[in-house]
Amino acid sequence: MPAPTPRRTVLAAALATAATAAAPAASARAATSPDAAPGRGGAPARGRTADPTAPAGSAAPAAAEAAFVGHRSWATRTDWNSGTGSGTRVVPGPRPGIALDRPTGTLEHTDPHTGTTATWETATWTSRTHRLERGATEAVPSWNAHTPPGTWIRIELRGTYGDGSTTPWYVMGHWASGDSDADIRRTSVDDQGDGRSTVWTDTLSLDDPASGMRLTAHQLRLTLLRRAGSNETPTVWRAAVMASDVPDRFEVPASRPGVARGVELRVPRYSQEIHVGQYPEYDNGGEAWCSPTSSQMVIEHWGRGPAPEDLAWVDPAYADPQVCHAARLTYDHQYAGCGNWPFNAAYAAGYPGMQATVTRLRSMDEAELLVRAGIPLITSQSFLESELDGAGYGTAGHLMCLVGFTGDGDVVANDPASESNEAVRRVYDRRQWENIWLRTKRYDAKGNVRSGTGGVCYVYWPTDPSPAQRRALAEVGIR
Repeated sequence: MPAPTPRRTVLAAALATAATAAAPAASARAATSPDAAPGRGGAPARGRTADPTAPAGSAAPAAAEAAFVGHRSWATRTDWNSGTGSGTRVVPGPRPGIALDRPTGTLEHTDPHTGTTATWETATWTSRTHRLERGATEAVPSWNAHTPPGTWIRIELRGTYGDGSTTPWYVMGHWASGDSDADIRRTSVDDQGDGRSTVWTDTLSLDDPASGMRLTAHQLRLTLLRRAGSNETPTVWRAAVMASDVPDRFEVPASRPGVARGVELRVPRYSQEIHVGQYPEYDNGGEAWCSPTSSQMVIEHWGRGPAPEDLAWVDPAYADPQVCHAARLTYDHQYAGCGNWPFNAAYAAGYPGMQATVTRLRSMDEAELLVRAGIPLITSQSFLESELDGAGYGTAGHLMCLVGFTGDGDVVANDPASESNEAVRRVYDRRQWENIWLRTKRYDAKGNVRSGTGGVCYVYWPTDPSPAQRRALAEVGIR
């Protein structure tokens, strides 16, 4: 049974009525290739739903303008010392980070999802303003952290417009590693905007990119919180902001097979579909769980995963309980789904020796660099059934794992939208796959213009990468 239409799909439909000028040929294609129910797997922003901030497009081919992706990370002792701490301290060692040293304030906070009011001690760390090489239309933060029970972090992002004015400090997430009675409920924050930009779950997005307005800089603020009187502290090891400006395009130029031809990584295979109807409190399994299912596959590729005691809460009748566990610990209580991009990255980085980020890649060449170095990707895409041969479904947003390339350069994917674990490995036509992943505009089943994800992916890798992996990450802007 299809999942209920998610709240942002309804909003997007209301705001995208101007973006319906599809070419007749495209309308004919759409009429014979309907999308699956919106929300397959729960990819947010430009994955699970149409992008409500996207201006109306035309059927013209995409311009040759290059995509801009700027990825700024804070992960070294130097990075953390470059910011301004108020009550925080820099944690030394092989995985430097920041922790709460001495509270500098208190916050009375009522959890909107439990109704519980508590007093929290606070400390903050604020980055310097980071100037972008080029203007951006979107920004997505991500973070790697551990929060013992009774602690949490608030992630805020502020952008600078081209005219020198700034956005408000937007709250990009209230996040906790767990969900015990002592914890807040992990959540994004709705209803944030200033008339020129808006936060859509996990993405700060300009309302009218066609106006020429761009973000020229950004600044990150982390607030670390603990129960009043506690000695516990959250620790943040990595924070990042991906800022991008990807030109409107229905098609991207076809690439030629490159350095990863014939490379296929050994990544476990899990189906989201065998979990249909499981745990309605975490969005009911099946279509809604592509993001945590993909995350779990890649986490296990790196030899990590939950301990048996972590899975004791799962019904023993359910196969692959680790997928249920991933869904629970990526669930966004405001979004009401498991597809929050940074929440998935934060979950993956919670395992020992792991780090993770959300970014965009600009080309299949960049994807091949990472795969050749042994780093699988989790990619976000949306498409009609007719646009991806062999998928057997269409989707308004779906996550899958890019695990390799055939000798001819076609894509080898672990696609969790499969009826069984054995059916998860798929080979998809390279040209079709790269287009549905890298484009920013597409047509839905009614011929209306909707948005594509523009190359969004999650990247998970160990804290001690090989020299080849470190070089590949640096080549795509991740350091």
